[in-house]
Amino acid sequence: MSTHKAAGKARQHVRPSGKRLGIKTFSGHEVGEGSILIRQRGTKIHAGGGVKVGRDHTLYSVKKGVVKFGKKLGKRVVSVVSK
Repeated sequence: MSTHKAAGKARQHVRPSGKRLGIKTFSGHEVGEGSILIRQRGTKIHAGGGVKVGRDHTLYSVKKGVVKFGKKLGKRVVSVVSK
């Protein structure tokens, strides 16, 4: 007869590390070419002018300028506008 109740193995309680998703550059900030703007799972925010989508749905700038957030046809959009 055991005196302690079974609780599972210690390795079952390990939490996976966070993936550091989210907005990396906010509205009004200046960015260069190739700067990562948003890391996301699925295309929750869409690419506007001066922005492209990577294969993991990351949004990055393709030109130098200022970041602008907005809406287009009911979708959240991020774009890079040159100064």
